Amino acid sequence: MSWTQAGFDVFSQRVLWTDLVGNVCALTTVWLAIRKTIWTWPVQLVGSVLLFAASVSAHITGNALKQVLFGVLAVYGWVRWSRGTRGGAALPIRSAGTRERTLLVAVMALGTVAVALLFVFLNARGLNISWAPWPDAYIFVGSAVATWAQGKALVDFWVLWVAVDVVGVPLAFSSGLVVSGAVYGIFLVMVAFGFRDWLRQSRQLRAVTA
Repeated sequence: MSWTQAGFDVFSQRVLWTDLVGNVCALTTVWLAIRKTIWTWPVQLVGSVLLFAASVSAHITGNALKQVLFGVLAVYGWVRWSRGTRGGAALPIRSAGTRERTLLVAVMALGTVAVALLFVFLNARGLNISWAPWPDAYIFVGSAVATWAQGKALVDFWVLWVAVDVVGVPLAFSSGLVVSGAVYGIFLVMVAFGFRDWLRQSRQLRAVTA
């Protein structure tokens, strides 16, 4: 048995260590994001590596690819937040404008269709990329868009995460990743607090700027 399949059984359910520790990192990332600390990104990077291993073991290719993208976006967010908080400045969070919101929704919708069709095409060629190509593609693209918006310190990224979690919870449980399914549910609660906090502070910053 490889290290990616190491774990333990709870009520006849297999819990992978990579899934468990990776999701602890994911939850910690959300908590750190609420606090707007630069440590959000290195913790996310570690979690992405572990969840990539868990997803490969569970044969959820879309989720595995999502973790690769998370790793890249973690570096992007790390750089953006480092610049934004240079000299001890507060992170310049703000709400997205109409054009930005339109772009986020368009990329999420068109990206989902494109990636899902790619998964279907590859499945038809016998590559077995994903057993659930459409929700897998939606989570992949939605997570990427949400993380990119987070890197830009847009309040709207919290709303995007809610949209992703609604599909992520049932898909994770159906794939046998029990910990991931439970964590997605906890995410919904944490996201609500994060959205409220970021929205309040963005309004305060806008008022001061005005």
